[in-house]
Amino acid sequence: MPADQANRRPSKMATVFRVTSGNFLEQFDFFLFGFYASYIAAAFFPDKSEFASLMMTFAAFGAGFLMRPLGAIVLGSYIDSVGRRKGLIVTLTLMASGTLLIVLVPGYSTIGLWAPILVLAGRLLQGFSAGAELGGVSVYLSEMATPGKKGFYVAWQSGSQQIAIIVAASLGYGVNRFLAHDAIAQWGWRIPFAVGCMIIPFIFLLRRNLKETEAFAKRKQPPFGTVVATLAKNAPVVIAGMLMVAMTTTAFYMITVYAPTFGKSVLHLSTSDALLVTLLVGVSNFIWLPIGGAIGDKIGRKTLLVAMSLLTLITAYPALSFLAGQPSFAHMLMVLLWFSFLYALYNGAMMPALTEIMPTEVRVAGFSLAYSLATAVFGGFTPAISTLLIHDLGDKAAPAYWMMCAAGCALCATLVLYRKHADAAELALEQGK
Repeated sequence: MPADQANRRPSKMATVFRVTSGNFLEQFDFFLFGFYASYIAAAFFPDKSEFASLMMTFAAFGAGFLMRPLGAIVLGSYIDSVGRRKGLIVTLTLMASGTLLIVLVPGYSTIGLWAPILVLAGRLLQGFSAGAELGGVSVYLSEMATPGKKGFYVAWQSGSQQIAIIVAASLGYGVNRFLAHDAIAQWGWRIPFAVGCMIIPFIFLLRRNLKETEAFAKRKQPPFGTVVATLAKNAPVVIAGMLMVAMTTTAFYMITVYAPTFGKSVLHLSTSDALLVTLLVGVSNFIWLPIGGAIGDKIGRKTLLVAMSLLTLITAYPALSFLAGQPSFAHMLMVLLWFSFLYALYNGAMMPALTEIMPTEVRVAGFSLAYSLATAVFGGFTPAISTLLIHDLGDKAAPAYWMMCAAGCALCATLVLYRKHADAAELALEQGK
């Protein structure tokens, strides 16, 4: 290997580590909120009905995603105007503020209605920030990637989220092993959130050392208003992109955030088993994501996107029906690892594809808005919709219907986008932009 390439590689990997650190914090907190939903429900949303209490908690969880589109437009346009580095520091600041608010709020028994109001405010603040965080990071990785390896580099955005899942699940597993149930319900569930708060200063230090991407620095920086206007003109591309992302967001929140609650409340597995399955799913995602990105680089994004969407449509219900009929740790692990494979390979191709179809001048804003809309409409409400489907239909495998709906939308959007934008996408792929 030439000396210049050997010297450049550690620098690129160090940059990947710095830029994806904020994604770690985002997903770390989101996963914990989903896993400790029953405890959060009792602390902030008490109700005589356990179902109603849990639904209010998942509604608060989903409400944060409704703020994502607004954050994508405002913060995404800001990042396209002022630069990737400055914008990512702003998104991290907002995300950290929302996390601290949730950790420090006393329970309903102490401050009454202020408790759920403040928790909801924290979730809305996190959602507003996350609306542009993911897009900003993905575009940064896309613009700094080695030509011909864009999919591999962009995959590490999602890879950082899997590390967050692994760490969060490990902390939850430890808390569950060493504390009694009553202690966890009263205060123990806050420990993993507090750990997340303690790493915030370290993440700020990493982000401060980021350099602006060469691709952005070489372009004329458009004013904020121009970015917003250009974004509005490209609404059809954004909507199609949203449908393409639907598969990713729904599958991800199904196998990570909702999985522990599904394992405990629906399958009646132990808390430890449900956490261990989720931890192993995070490991599986982390392994398959860069592989999916690399495969997409080699055979093209469209082939992988279509194949994974079709496999999800065909296998989602049979797999969950098998698990519901024969619930066990081994069966839950087997089914979720299959879903992990489908999600990771699809996502590995989808993320760079979304950066390629967006106009250059609104790359962050367009990407962020498409992803945020998909998360708000599909992914963020996956726990709530899954809970509602099981309750109303009396079918423990009913969440598969929601997954299949998302896969169908993704398949149609992929075919439409690649028919209309094939030439532009292939040109971008060849040039490694």
